[in-house]
Amino acid sequence: MAQPLAHQPEVDVEFRDVAKTFGPVVAVDRVSFAIRKGTFYSFLGPSGCGKTSSLRLIGGFEQPDHGDILIGGKSVVGLPPYRRQVNMVFQHYALFPHMDVAGNVGYGLRQRRPRLARAEIERQVAEALALVRLSGYERRRAWELSGGQQQRVALARALINKPTVLLLDEPLAALDRKLRKEMQVELKTLQQEVGITFVFVTHDQEEALSMSDGIAVMRDGRIVQEGSPTELYHQPADRYVAGFIGQSNFIAGQVLEAGDWVTIRTPQGLILRAPRSPRARPLAAGDQAVVALRPERIGLYSGAAPGEVSQPEATRVAGRVVQVTFLGDQTEYHVDTDQFGRLLVRLSSASPTFGPGEAVGVQWPAEAGLALLDD
Repeated sequence: MAQPLAHQPEVDVEFRDVAKTFGPVVAVDRVSFAIRKGTFYSFLGPSGCGKTSSLRLIGGFEQPDHGDILIGGKSVVGLPPYRRQVNMVFQHYALFPHMDVAGNVGYGLRQRRPRLARAEIERQVAEALALVRLSGYERRRAWELSGGQQQRVALARALINKPTVLLLDEPLAALDRKLRKEMQVELKTLQQEVGITFVFVTHDQEEALSMSDGIAVMRDGRIVQEGSPTELYHQPADRYVAGFIGQSNFIAGQVLEAGDWVTIRTPQGLILRAPRSPRARPLAAGDQAVVALRPERIGLYSGAAPGEVSQPEATRVAGRVVQVTFLGDQTEYHVDTDQFGRLLVRLSSASPTFGPGEAVGVQWPAEAGLALLDD
C-alpha cells in the first residue's frame, strides 16, 4: 500500500483511509493511496470492485463516510464537484445534442464569472480542438461525429478548463476494438502533451497496461496491489493479481521448502521449483501454494523428447493439443497433460505450428514460474 505523500508537492491526489458505503454494500473499504503529479494512473478491476466509486469520490460526486481526500495537498471533503480542480469524461461523453462542437467545448468557459470575451472563448476553443486534432469541426453536431470524434470533443471540453486532475470513467468502452486501440495511443499521447494527471477507470487490463504509469488493482473495495504495469505483470502480489493481469496457468501443490526459491509437491507427486514473487507474502513449509506460469513462458516441441530445446532444471511433460487459436502475431494452444491438466501456451506465429490432436512435449524453465500462496 502506498504511504501518504501529501507533504510532497508532486502529489495531485491522495486518499487517507477512505471508506464509502451504500447501505449494506462497502464500496470503498479504508483505502489509502497517492497519485503523483503528471502521471497516468488507472483503477483496474471487475464490476463492483470499487474503482468507479473511488473516481466519483475524487470528483466530488460522492462524499466519504470516513477518511480524507486531498487534491493538490488540500482536503476537498465536503466540496461539490464545481469547487474542485477536476473535470470528468464520462463513459457516454454526455455531449449536448442541441449544441455544435464549439458550443460543447466552450460550455464551461461561458459559465465563468466575470464573463470572458467572445473572442477569447473562440480562441481557447480553437486551441482545445487543435489539441485533440479536431480543428475545422467547430460547426459539426454530435450526431455527425464518429464515436472516436465524440470522445475527443468530450476530452477538449474537459481540458479547456485546465483542471489539476482529469477523471476518465471507462471512456473507451463504447468503441470498437480497432478504434479503442487507436484511442489508447492518442489518450496517452495527449496526457504527455498536456502534463495533467489523468485518473482512468477500466475493467480492461490491456487498456490499463498499455496506457498507465501506475495501476491500482482493486477487489471488494480494496487495493490489492499498486505498481507499474511491468511490476504488476512480472511481480504479482497474489493469485488474484496474477490471474487478472494477463493470463496465467496455476499449478497447485504443497510447499516443501520455502525461501527465495520455493519447492512445491503437486497432488500427483511431482516436484516443482519456482522463485517466490518479491511482492507476495512469504511462504512456509506446509502452505498450500500455486506456481503461476504465463502462457508465453511455456515451450512446445514435437514428440516425446525435447532434444536441443531442453534446459537445466526445466519441467518437461507430455501432452496433446486440443485447441488452436490463431491471434495474428501469436498462436494459442490448449494442451492437455496428465500431470497438470490443461495448460494454455502462447507462441509466436512464426514458430513451428501444431495441430489439434497432435502429441507434443511441454517444457518451461524453473525461473519461468512464480510461487504464490493459494488463496
